[in-house]
Amino acid sequence: MASCADILRSEFPDLDGELFAYVTGILHGSGADFESVDELEEAVGELLREVSQDTKDDGAIREICQRLFNTLQLDEGQAQRCSQVLLDAPIQLSQITDGYGDTSADLLPGLLLKRGQTSMVNAKKLEKAEARLKAKQDKRLERDSLKSSGPVVLEEASASQASSKKETRMESSGKNKSYDVRIENFDVSFGERVLLTGADLNLAFGRRYGLVGRNGLGKTTLLKMIASQSLRIPSHISILHVEQEVAGDETPALQSVLECDTTRESLLREERDLTAKISSGRGEGTEGARLSEIYAKLEEIEADKAPAREFSGGWRMRLALARALFARPDLLLLDEPTNMLDVRAILWLESYLQTWQSTILVVSHDRNFLNAVATDIIHLHSQRLDMYRGDFENFMKIKEERLKNQQREYEAQQQYREHIQVFIDRFRYNANRASQVQSKLKLLEKLPVLKPVDKESEVTIRFPDGFEKFSPPILQLDEVDFYYEPSHYIFHSLSVSADLESRICVVGENGAGKSTMLKILMGELAPVRGIRHAHRNLKIGYFSQHHVDQLDLNISAVELLARKFPGKTEEEYRHQLGSYGISGELAVRPVASLSGGQKSRVAFAQMTMPCPNFYILDEPTNHLDMETIEALAKALNKFRGGVILVSHDERFIRLVCQELWVCENATVTRIEGGFDQYRDILKEQFRKEGFL
Repeated sequence: MASCADILRSEFPDLDGELFAYVTGILHGSGADFESVDELEEAVGELLREVSQDTKDDGAIREICQRLFNTLQLDEGQAQRCSQVLLDAPIQLSQITDGYGDTSADLLPGLLLKRGQTSMVNAKKLEKAEARLKAKQDKRLERDSLKSSGPVVLEEASASQASSKKETRMESSGKNKSYDVRIENFDVSFGERVLLTGADLNLAFGRRYGLVGRNGLGKTTLLKMIASQSLRIPSHISILHVEQEVAGDETPALQSVLECDTTRESLLREERDLTAKISSGRGEGTEGARLSEIYAKLEEIEADKAPAREFSGGWRMRLALARALFARPDLLLLDEPTNMLDVRAILWLESYLQTWQSTILVVSHDRNFLNAVATDIIHLHSQRLDMYRGDFENFMKIKEERLKNQQREYEAQQQYREHIQVFIDRFRYNANRASQVQSKLKLLEKLPVLKPVDKESEVTIRFPDGFEKFSPPILQLDEVDFYYEPSHYIFHSLSVSADLESRICVVGENGAGKSTMLKILMGELAPVRGIRHAHRNLKIGYFSQHHVDQLDLNISAVELLARKFPGKTEEEYRHQLGSYGISGELAVRPVASLSGGQKSRVAFAQMTMPCPNFYILDEPTNHLDMETIEALAKALNKFRGGVILVSHDERFIRLVCQELWVCENATVTRIEGGFDQYRDILKEQFRKEGFL
């Protein structure tokens, strides 16, 4: 069988020396790392497509990659033949071996071209390919090192980006003073899945960007790549990232917020060290001058006023936001900041962020929040990022108009192509029309290739009906008292009721007892005094705001249902998951590798498996994308059974709920005017407190 070098020379006779050396170097140096032809094609396929100059289609490139892969599977002697590179000029091997795996542009000049020959490949693409390959090798080494320890090793995110020599020079010289963020021509992957390819992200300083897109497409991953600086950000730009799930620790709230201001903390630490040196007589004589500089800087940043800027709340998300807003980073990354926040806190956050002076990039599923905060929308879809000026409603209008125009252009061109093709077919063998036919053929070749509109699949959710005619009462609390500590009543004389046609939303501040009331209604908590009554045939399905804690993350969604509800076929489990958008490969991946929204869908599939006739849902929209929230609202409206839910999502509440219960002052009050009245009450409170 031919060697890899023979295959490349045969299939690409015009291949220049630089690319030939690069490709054969990858095949020789990394052949053992390719576990499939897909991995080999990912490493070199794009480059081979480019140098083929459209003479070979994707199928031909795939076939060549298969031949290369087969060759690499032979014995070591044959595999070594892949490294036999013949060039018309010498190569400094030290420059190649010493820099192997380096993603910098300095590696490329070491590979010499034939005399007078220019490279046919964009150097940035070579760099990105090298970066992807190196990331893959690093992950495989890490996986191999953990195999003996036993636990499931999850896929990891990686990013590759072509370097800009101009930006590198400006960065090293200290001339780059701009606070705009420009990340050009980058790729992001999660394990083997490509999330973004050849993407550009431009964030102008001082603008507030909303990042939207379907669950699982990579919004959270992109924020993490920026925060970890896997994508290059100028070093003088400070970044702070508030994630979806915020872990708690034992640090007191005020201290944790103040410590987040790293400039203030470092100056105070240095001031203490210098003072200690002077006091102990260990100083070198320069401490006094430095102390003067530090005091001037502390005065400039108003360090003495720091405690007044703290505004911690009772929940981890509030504390995380307090840290972020206190630190005042140049680039603030927020991932679903409204998760777990009550309506009052969301209204406050909207108002505060509208006055934010630096740049914000926020992932959110809350349409009202984005309309209030965002000056621009970034739409992640089809492995790319599209930018739109304006709030979310403006984005929806422009996107729909773009899609309509794109479809009209595509249909018009198809008709034009068909018209020309009819002429060609009619007169193809007419000698008198030969010149016209040739002209029409050339015209067809020159027409740009337009693609039909890539419409996103519609999200559908359906809750199985459990409606039966029950005689009242269905679910009721009568004069209920409840406390965890006798000195602090959570509820006093609480009386509420619901039936199989109820659509009730419970609102109130964090800590007011909303989740506690739901657990009393379900019977998980017993009243201290009073009576809970539930119909004997009532089957309640419960969705917890901490639903992830109820899922075994180390097994697949199919396995999870099989363990929870044994005795059914795999097809039945897959059908149940497919009803909530967890289909195909997603159903057999470890649950831990799914996005937040996908985990929520698994929880819905698990909750509805026994066909309840009443649902109690605690923050069901957290982590879901907007399309899934709309589908969830439609499903609840069609469901023939009762619903009580806790939610902060204004649009979702308006779509679903007919009653609004406000949880406050150890009781529950029914608001006759619905959400509009509740929002007006909160705004009036803000005005009295001086926030508006």
